Amino acid sequence: MHIIKLFSLRGKKFYSFIKETTGLKPKDIEVYELAFMHKSAMIKDGRKKIICNERLEFLGDAMLGAIIAEELYNHFPYKDEGFLTKTRSRIVNRALLNSIALKMGLAAWIKVQPQIDMPQTSILGDALEAFIGAVYLDRGYEDCKRFILQKVLVPYIDVDTIAIKDTNYKSLLIEWGQKHKQSINFITREHHEADDVTTTFSAIAQINELGCGEGKGSSKKEAQQNAAKNALANVENSTVVPTTE
Repeated sequence: MHIIKLFSLRGKKFYSFIKETTGLKPKDIEVYELAFMHKSAMIKDGRKKIICNERLEFLGDAMLGAIIAEELYNHFPYKDEGFLTKTRSRIVNRALLNSIALKMGLAAWIKVQPQIDMPQTSILGDALEAFIGAVYLDRGYEDCKRFILQKVLVPYIDVDTIAIKDTNYKSLLIEWGQKHKQSINFITREHHEADDVTTTFSAIAQINELGCGEGKGSSKKEAQQNAAKNALANVENSTVVPTTE
């Protein structure tokens, strides 16, 4: 494939970035190149088939979930399955992965359709999972595990803090509505980007049919969670005054 030629300046910088970010010397640089190929870039191989990172994303998602599960199992020896499952879902959720990918500097290397606003999509988090998949293929399980724990988990995630933080804003808003006898509803819309490949969503959280919070995301769930988060913030800041009638 040789999408980034190693003898070029960009190729050398990319190789150095991978080595510095993973703490490992890449053996197959092409698998890392593939990890940063979003389908919207419309890069094709000799058979005119679009080259993208979706298969690597699938693999990296599985590796990340398994390794985080093992870490939580050991870190919380007396917690039950429900606690471990909920904590893992908070760690591997798309918003957090997007944030970590941005802090790691992955955005500079992702090939994507220029008109796409990456922070409003799941592209960054998807690329991080594809990156993990690439490390696994290139270096094997043990190196992949070290990369996840030492370069992803430790620098960016406080496991103890995230374990006790309830970030299911939609559930919290519904519980608030039940407590205050207010009706809660969500209006969600689907949006197609200019590339006709990427889909985003927007949502409005309503309290008694009054729009109280808006949110965007790469899925309906994420958009509704962001809308609920903003609605809760408005309630707490008294910008929304509930009625009891």
